[in-house]
Amino acid sequence: MPLGALRRSPLVEQATATLRNEITRGHWPVGSKLPGETTLAKTLGVGRSTVREALQALAGAGLVQARQGAGVFVVATEPDEDWPTKLRRAAVADVYEVRMLIEVQAARLAADRRTDADIAALDVALAHRRAGATSDDAAFVDADIALHAAVVTAAHNPVLTDLFAEFAPALRQGLIDLIELLGLRADEPDHGEEAHAELVRAVQRGDADAAGGALQAELEWTLAHLRGA
Repeated sequence: MPLGALRRSPLVEQATATLRNEITRGHWPVGSKLPGETTLAKTLGVGRSTVREALQALAGAGLVQARQGAGVFVVATEPDEDWPTKLRRAAVADVYEVRMLIEVQAARLAADRRTDADIAALDVALAHRRAGATSDDAAFVDADIALHAAVVTAAHNPVLTDLFAEFAPALRQGLIDLIELLGLRADEPDHGEEAHAELVRAVQRGDADAAGGALQAELEWTLAHLRGA
């Protein structure tokens, strides 16, 4: 197998990339055993510690698996993608559907669980969104997402908070593009102001049905435009 010696740093990254390429192109099919560390180190022109780290990286990517006393075996030819990577690759409308399922329930929980500090934070977030009406689309979207994040935070469920934080970057550029494509702020710089104000009021007064309904309507409107864009 003429892999070729590696002569430039960082060697671990190069060794990982070289071995990964051999696996993905089928040189070592699923189920096959890789050569031992000593053989790989000699072939690549690196030390055994470098090979060991490269194999650990491949194991982390789900490509190989070490079996006690047997060696290292190929278990997949395509690396696993982490959750943020999958979200970046997904269609924004698909991400939005899942966001809607999560966030509507979060709004209902927020109405039941909001504290005085949450009420104050929602007022601040709504004010920032209003102020964003005079800013460019990116800043406006950032302020909009921050308001939604404040609602999710008020639900006091760390799993929901973390899920929303994962979704936000995948949504951001899609929403900016949608605003630009449809000219949503041309005649209404504070697009969606009343809907967001009603959401905040419903959460603050503890009306779970109204909070969930307001957010459901707003997100469904946006999702319909995403699908039609």
